[in-house]
Amino acid sequence: MKFLVTPLSLLALLTSFATFSQTSLASVNNDLLKKTIIRSTEESQIHKMLLAAVKAADLEETLAGDGPFTVFAPSDGAFNKMSADKIAELLRPENKRALKSFVTYHIVAGNLTASKILKAMCRGKGSASLTTVQGNELLATMDGLDIVLTDCFGNIARITSADSNQSNGVIHVIDSVILPNQL
Repeated sequence: MKFLVTPLSLLALLTSFATFSQTSLASVNNDLLKKTIIRSTEESQIHKMLLAAVKAADLEETLAGDGPFTVFAPSDGAFNKMSADKIAELLRPENKRALKSFVTYHIVAGNLTASKILKAMCRGKGSASLTTVQGNELLATMDGLDIVLTDCFGNIARITSADSNQSNGVIHVIDSVILPNQL
C-alpha cells in the first residue's frame, strides 16, 4: 500500500509538531523559571553545606524573594577545603553575624550571567570588580577559559558551572569558598 503525502497534510503535520514542541518547551521553561535560588539550593545534591549556612544565617526568605541575585555557590567539595572546626565555629548561633557576612559575600545584587561578567571584564581590560551584598568586592578575571573570582585576601575560586537561571536570579557553582574576612 502506498501512502500519498500531499503538501497540505505535510503542512498540518509540521504545524502540529511545532505547536506540540513549543508547548512542551514553554512548559519546561515555566517550570525552571518557577524555581527560586533557595528552592534550587534545597534540591541540589552538591550544596548541602551552603544550604546549612543560608539557613543558619536566616537568609532563606531573602533568597526566595524577588531578587534578582547572582549567587556564587560553593559546592560541598569547596567547603571540604575548609577545616571542619572553622565551619562548625561559623555555624554556631553566637556567630550568626559573621556567618551572614560570609554568606552574603557570595551574593551580588542583579542577574549577572557569565556573558555579562565577561563583557564587564572586557570593558575593564581583563578584570571586573563585583560588589557583593555584604559590601566588599570580588575581582573577576580569566584564567584560560575559566572565570576566576579573587577575594580581598587573594583566595581564588573558579566558576565550574555557570548560568543556572532561576526565577529570581542566577547561580554559578564555584570550586572554593571566598572570604570577606579572615576566619
